[in-house]
Amino acid sequence: MRQEVYTQSGALDRSESTKVLRNTYALLAMTVLFSAVTAGVAMAIGMGRGMGIICSIAAIVLVWFVLPRTANSAAGIGVVFAFTGLLGASLGPMLSYYVAAGSGQIVMQALGTTALIFFALSAYVLTTRKDFSFMGGFLFVGLIAVLVCALGLMIASFFGVHLPLASVALSGVIALLFSGFILYDTSRIVNGGETNYIMATTSLYLNILNLFTSLLHIFGFASDD
Repeated sequence: MRQEVYTQSGALDRSESTKVLRNTYALLAMTVLFSAVTAGVAMAIGMGRGMGIICSIAAIVLVWFVLPRTANSAAGIGVVFAFTGLLGASLGPMLSYYVAAGSGQIVMQALGTTALIFFALSAYVLTTRKDFSFMGGFLFVGLIAVLVCALGLMIASFFGVHLPLASVALSGVIALLFSGFILYDTSRIVNGGETNYIMATTSLYLNILNLFTSLLHIFGFASDD
């Protein structure tokens, strides 16, 4: 009798996690497409780097102060679209730079590699259902270290000291870090650690975005762009 109860409980937990996963991937696909559209619009209107920074700041405000209050309601979906749309637009100036330099193939290469890594890592977690929650502390420390290093490079650049090798090395670390976050966040969804598909979508979107921009930097450096 007790074993039957445990079995039914496990089945319900797996059914719930499957529902969250399905909703997350559906919303993620729509938001990625929407951010691609806003990036295209930003490129078409010639958005400058300053405006791109403003869009990024507005997106940070939304995800820090608005999304936590709306994540459990239908309004949260609108906030996620606004958030991803702003981040997509913020990519416009950078993508325009590559296209204007005749390096549009680098953008496609970074995009394709990002998709390949995301689907491969997601498929691994979905197939094995392995729990990567043990990576949480390590990833958090890695994120803090990356932010400190990025701040240091920004300060050095402000004073006219440019360190391209350090910058591309940091991009490599960021690519590895957010690949780890893809494993971690997908595992949390699969194993019931994340039950809110709006928050799950936001996490995976940020993972994909940071992986893409770091790969774009690496490929651009390798091609001397």
